[in-house]
Amino acid sequence: MESEYKLLSGAMVTLAIATATLVVLPYMQLSDVTPPEGLKPYTSQQLRGREVYIENGCVYCHSQQPRSQQQAPDFKRGWGRAPVAGDYYYDHPHLLGTMRTGPDLLNIGARQPSADWNLGHLYQPRAYVPGSIMPSYPFLFEIKDKADKGDRVITLPPGYEPVGKVVVARPEAIDLVEYLLSLDRTYPIKPPAELADNAASGEAK
Repeated sequence: MESEYKLLSGAMVTLAIATATLVVLPYMQLSDVTPPEGLKPYTSQQLRGREVYIENGCVYCHSQQPRSQQQAPDFKRGWGRAPVAGDYYYDHPHLLGTMRTGPDLLNIGARQPSADWNLGHLYQPRAYVPGSIMPSYPFLFEIKDKADKGDRVITLPPGYEPVGKVVVARPEAIDLVEYLLSLDRTYPIKPPAELADNAASGEAK
C-alpha cells in the first residue's frame, strides 16, 4: 500500500512540474504580448476561410512559422523573417504546424498576393507548379456551362480549363483564399530592447 502512495505522489509531482513548465510559465511569459502595429484582426470572411483551412487539413502539410536565419534557410527560400509572439495575437488556435510537405504559409499573402493565382492553384496545383504533390480541391469549385451573375470564374492556364465550360469558385474557396492573403507578416517589428523601453516609459506615466 505504501508503494502505491509513493507511486501516486510521484505521478502527481511529475504532473505538477509538467503543468508548471509547459502551461503556467509560457502563459506568464506571453501574458503581456501585444499585436504589432502592422497586424490587423481577421475579418469575418477571413475567419471563415481559416475554418476551411483547418477542416481540409492544410496544417498537416504546411507550417506557419519560418525559422530564424541561424537555424534554417527559410529566409533564403523567401518565406520571410522569423516570427515573434505578437504575429499570432489573433490566432486561436495557433496553426504553427510541424510538417513541411509544402512550403511555409505564414507570408503567402505577401509572396503570392494574387487571389486568381491562389484560386487556380487550389483547383489544380500542377497547372501552376509542375510536379507539385499537393492534392487538388475540386469540391471547392463548380463546373458550369455558363457563369451566372456574381460568379467568381477562375481563369486557368491553357490545357487545364474544361472544354466548353467554366470553373466557378464556391464561397468556401473564396473565403479560404482571403484567409491565405491575410497571412502577411512582412511589417516591421520593434527589437525587444525598444519594446521594453516603451513599456517602461508607459509605466512611468
